[in-house]
Amino acid sequence: MTAPASYQTSRRGFLASSAALAGALAAARVEVRAADPAPRPPVFRISLAQWSLHQTLFSGKLDNLDFPRTAKQQFGIDAVEYVNQFFKDKPQDADYLADLAKRATDEGVTNVLIMCDGLGNLGDPDDKARTQAIEKHYPWVEAAKRLGCHSIRVNAGSKGTFEEQQKLAADGLGRLCEFAAQLDTNVIVENHGGLSSNGAWLAGVMKMVDKPNCGTLPDFGNFHDYDRYRGVEELMPFAKGVSAKSHEFDAEGNEVRTDYLKMMKLVVAADYHGWVGIEYEGKGLFEAEGILATKKLLERVRDELA
Repeated sequence: MTAPASYQTSRRGFLASSAALAGALAAARVEVRAADPAPRPPVFRISLAQWSLHQTLFSGKLDNLDFPRTAKQQFGIDAVEYVNQFFKDKPQDADYLADLAKRATDEGVTNVLIMCDGLGNLGDPDDKARTQAIEKHYPWVEAAKRLGCHSIRVNAGSKGTFEEQQKLAADGLGRLCEFAAQLDTNVIVENHGGLSSNGAWLAGVMKMVDKPNCGTLPDFGNFHDYDRYRGVEELMPFAKGVSAKSHEFDAEGNEVRTDYLKMMKLVVAADYHGWVGIEYEGKGLFEAEGILATKKLLERVRDELA
């Protein structure tokens, strides 16, 4: 049976209007998808400090050149923080550094910083010794630049009164920062013994130096008798990195010496969203287990803070 002409006309109109509506809806969906906001960046990013594997490295079971691959393939971490002790004779070896940089790139791993130890006290009371310490850091600044690191981590050792040590450390750091600025590299200080483990003292040094490429690397566990939460809070305004020190964990996976949620709230409250380096130093777990336990804890805290 042939439908009435009026029905055919109205049906054609309905189909045409339906097609138009469908087209409009599809276009709207495309517009909505196009306008969808980009995924939110993580509250903070997780890196691996090489010292977490110091026993494995010192034993020769792991070579420094293989550290980026180990971080990525064994632990699922795509950023690393080196320690100069594990390639101490290589800061001016361009071929070696190029190889290390390529290996990191091939794995999709970011080189974050180099922790520098054993190079003298940047706050040495003796002018000549202080200058020598500054100059011993120069090759490591250059190595960091070659590797694509944003910083070298240094110590601010000194002797004298509270105020004298501040002035001496500020002098050494300031002069080193002038050199590092030429290579767009930061010089960051960890609370690492002596008065550097006093948050107020180190914050005062930062104010004295007052250079954009001078900063801190607050470490959760190196404050000794100084309140660690107060210390981190005092150092976060200058932070260009954070070290998540861990030693042992309870049955729920919490670090027993540091309340990670409380600590990371202080970090994020300072508007820091950069790399947080896992630095496991415990003895209760094997190094690999300690790294994974710390990573799991940081990921849980990050989810809570998101």
